[in-house]
Amino acid sequence: MVDFVRLQEIVKDRLEQDRNIRLVTTEGDTLEDAVSKAAILLDIPLRRLDYEVTERGQPGFMGRGKKLWSIQAYERIFAKKEELDISRFTDDDSLDYSSKDNKDGDCFVHLSSEGVFLKVVPPVGRGSKVKDIEAFRLIQSRGIKDYEKENISAAVKDATGEYVKVADYEHRIVNDSTVSVEIAEAESKALMVVTPPGPGGGDISFETFISFLRNNRVIYGINEEYLREFADRPIYKEKILIAEGLKPKDGKNAYMRYNFETDQKKIKLREGSDGRIDFKDINIIKNVVEKQPLAVKMPPERGVNGRTVTGKFIPAKDGKDIPLPLGKNVHVGEDGVTIVADINGQVVLAGGKVNVEPVYTVAGDVNLKTGNIIFLGTVVIRGNVEDGFSVKAAGNIEVNGTVSKADLDAEGDIIVHQGIAGKGSALVKAGRSLWARFIENSNIEVGNMVVVSDGIINSNVDANKRIICQGKRASIVGGKLRACEEINAKSLGSPTSGTETICEVGIDPKSKSQLEVLNGKKEEMESELGEIQRDLQTLINIKKQRKSLPEDKEAKLGELMDRRQMLMSDLVKNNEEAEKIQSYLTSLTANGKISASGKVYPGVRIIIRDQMNDVRTEYKAVTFVLENGLIRVAPYEEPDEEAGKVPDGYSTS
Repeated sequence: MVDFVRLQEIVKDRLEQDRNIRLVTTEGDTLEDAVSKAAILLDIPLRRLDYEVTERGQPGFMGRGKKLWSIQAYERIFAKKEELDISRFTDDDSLDYSSKDNKDGDCFVHLSSEGVFLKVVPPVGRGSKVKDIEAFRLIQSRGIKDYEKENISAAVKDATGEYVKVADYEHRIVNDSTVSVEIAEAESKALMVVTPPGPGGGDISFETFISFLRNNRVIYGINEEYLREFADRPIYKEKILIAEGLKPKDGKNAYMRYNFETDQKKIKLREGSDGRIDFKDINIIKNVVEKQPLAVKMPPERGVNGRTVTGKFIPAKDGKDIPLPLGKNVHVGEDGVTIVADINGQVVLAGGKVNVEPVYTVAGDVNLKTGNIIFLGTVVIRGNVEDGFSVKAAGNIEVNGTVSKADLDAEGDIIVHQGIAGKGSALVKAGRSLWARFIENSNIEVGNMVVVSDGIINSNVDANKRIICQGKRASIVGGKLRACEEINAKSLGSPTSGTETICEVGIDPKSKSQLEVLNGKKEEMESELGEIQRDLQTLINIKKQRKSLPEDKEAKLGELMDRRQMLMSDLVKNNEEAEKIQSYLTSLTANGKISASGKVYPGVRIIIRDQMNDVRTEYKAVTFVLENGLIRVAPYEEPDEEAGKVPDGYSTS
């Protein structure tokens, strides 16, 4: 319901509207005559006219007593939808008077040489129908007085939406409406001006407009939908844009669509699982793999020709083609437009060409400026790798400086020219071998050899083949070193002792580590099984005594039994895997050897396969070997030539 304040506003608005109403007083022999004159004076359609009869007319008799009809007329004010929203005053939601699908009916008059024609358009939805009086007024406004009301009423009732002849009239061809057309702006537009018909003059039909335009060379871009409406509701003495040409559209030039970020300055930061941004991961390297599509040439487009309103074609330019920007280590795909990588590496756009670089070079240190490095090729670092950063490469890693408390992981070799100072937590993994000046407080895992010139101190080093420590100060002090074939250094251990040095050969370090993990899991599962068995036995004893268990205890019993079954199954799998690894380690034929060209100090633990010997006396220039199931001390043996090999592409320096 509308409130009192809103009612006040509505009343105020309507009073304001009333003040703006223009009133005219007209007279006529009939009411229709008076209404028609009022519409002409107010210059409005009959449908928008409202009036009040001030004096009723009388036909009189024999010319006596005749009175004219007198009315006061004014333009009907249509209230705003908000003010007339009936839903405010009713609770009937089924009445939808504000629907956009509702439209009142309408009617139009057209005069031609053939007669008077009336078109009545039916309403849409809940719109109002056209009334007879509206049609009468409209016809009278055109000066037509001689007509049959029945014809008009029939046309209103049928409401076919088409023009229907309802009367004849005296057509004055000289007073017909006229039209002229102007072709402007290099024939891109056509402007039309229509003059109103005079008394007895005819209107111009849609078909006549079309014929006139074509006869005056306007054949393209005619707005026929607007012209149909214009024929019903003509606008006189104004220039009307009735046709518009089509502008030519030049085709786009061919261009490259890159599948990688071409702007080297853009940095994409990654958000971790905790929602924080890791500023070490700035993703500045665009890694690609062999056969990966890198870019596609989008072909040039054909231009779309334009047309003038007179039908002339305006030629458009076709787009220009471009050559494929092929650089190094790329080729053209089978489709002839795709650039494909030949190798794994970094894709770069240099000199306008697409290249795949197999080597990524860091000019300085690996730090916050570079972020962590992940590259599908070889990484060369001119400086150091600072604390907390990581470098991962599908090829080799070469560091000209020092590796601090950082992580290095390469599928190939790793070369550290200065050394690795891991501060207890550095992790270096190489698929092949590692060369370094020194290794200190670090964890090392390699698939082939570890070669160090100065020494290995307090580090855990695993090599699938050899650990070679050669040089004037090439000593191994502290830590745990494991290799399959050989450990060779100038000295092992320290004369001051206090630091445990373990050297183990004759095993596969990786498999040995897996076996140790499996044995640890076995102990944990067996311990948990023992606890579960004790708890189960307690619950079973209680159930035997009381014949039943409380609901929560019964549920606990079921959970324990399920957990026991799962652990027993996992334990079987764990033992099977451990047995396989143990069988593999036992099958290894290489016993391995541990050598020192200088001294071996007391406190060093020597392990060859499954035999262990704690050194209690100092040895010089010796090699420990396994003979007849016992560790024997033999004269020192030099490492073979393979230990002196250098990584591919590097000199002995």
